[in-house]
Amino acid sequence: MDKVDTQNAARLKAEKIHPTLWIEGQRSSSLSGKTIVLGVTGSIGAVRVVELARELIRNGAEVHAVMTDAARHILHPDALHYATGNPVISELGGRVEHVEFCGLKGRADLLLIAPATANTIGKIAYGIDDTTVTSFATTALGSGLPLMVVPAMHESMYRHPAVVENLIKLKSWGVSIVGPKLEEGIAKIASNEEIVLEVERALGRKTLQKRRVIITGGSTAERLDPIRILTNRASGKTGRELALEAYRSGADVALVHRDRLGFSGIKEIFTESAAEMTEAVLSELEKGYDVLISSAAIADYTAEPSPEKIKSGGEFVLKLKPTRKLIKECREKFPDLVIVGFKAETGVGRDELLRRAAATLEGSKLDLIAANDVGKGGMGTEENELYLLGREKSEPRHVSGNKRKLAAFIFDEVSGLLK
Repeated sequence: MDKVDTQNAARLKAEKIHPTLWIEGQRSSSLSGKTIVLGVTGSIGAVRVVELARELIRNGAEVHAVMTDAARHILHPDALHYATGNPVISELGGRVEHVEFCGLKGRADLLLIAPATANTIGKIAYGIDDTTVTSFATTALGSGLPLMVVPAMHESMYRHPAVVENLIKLKSWGVSIVGPKLEEGIAKIASNEEIVLEVERALGRKTLQKRRVIITGGSTAERLDPIRILTNRASGKTGRELALEAYRSGADVALVHRDRLGFSGIKEIFTESAAEMTEAVLSELEKGYDVLISSAAIADYTAEPSPEKIKSGGEFVLKLKPTRKLIKECREKFPDLVIVGFKAETGVGRDELLRRAAATLEGSKLDLIAANDVGKGGMGTEENELYLLGREKSEPRHVSGNKRKLAAFIFDEVSGLLK
């Protein structure tokens, strides 16, 4: 084949790719190789699924949509054809689409019904099969294909005893229920971010399944008076990405911080000061954990706070005292716990950074330590660069990129330690 023929073949191949699929894998490859059937029913929440489909594709998934007649009154099938890059299934035909995708030898890895109305939930619970989506659900449940349901309806409908019982029944069958978010008298469809996270957890590698991970993140704040605090520039983005990555990988996750993550599957413990964070972590570890990752920028010093607002004007001298060392206390009390620490420095070269990190690794009896020069970036940024050192490997591992990539890199190392 000459050069012209090669170029023509490439052009013809490109022409067969729907433009939507140009975004495939742009965010991550967490769902690469996975086929997801997106079932859409007649809730106003259906207007959200165009972007949901695209988010699934951005994380590598192949998405096919199936709609009920009621859903087509809210969202035109062309919108979902555009969103998925695949023709929409609005009625069953000679292809026997519900079996093609959700049968015993079907193409799908997951049936995701979002949004799911009370009507559809009830039909699935009682084996009623009279819409395209319920036919897919019946087939999926009969073949053991994972089924995920995202309820959306008025809150009064959601609280109906029959709907409550139907959801309990679906859970007992192993169906995953995501959301809803209750506000304004409506049981709203869960956020796209939470739905995608739950899909990633359902279809992921599960390298941390049956493991319990506790993570500290962000900054602490030391009170000076009822108004003022001492804190630092840590944004908590690394802790957030670590918590999300651990959850994707199948772990039970607790995140200790003074921010708000807002995913129902991740336990959040809110603390402000270094002392509060240390006490919270020690208390939570009593419940049995496999891994502690201390990514928080915990204050090294604290002050005796004034009970009243400190008057402004003139010079003010602040007397500080050292805070407790969270990692030291956790290691003393839980000698078998896998502990990962962070070492932040500024204005040092690579060799000195690694020397200081190695000294901390040894002195604090850590299993792994992530070291970086925050003077070059990292605090508050979307991307970072770090070196990972461990007791088991002599050579440091270097990684750079967005903080999700770094979190995955760290957990690859952690998973190796847990085997």
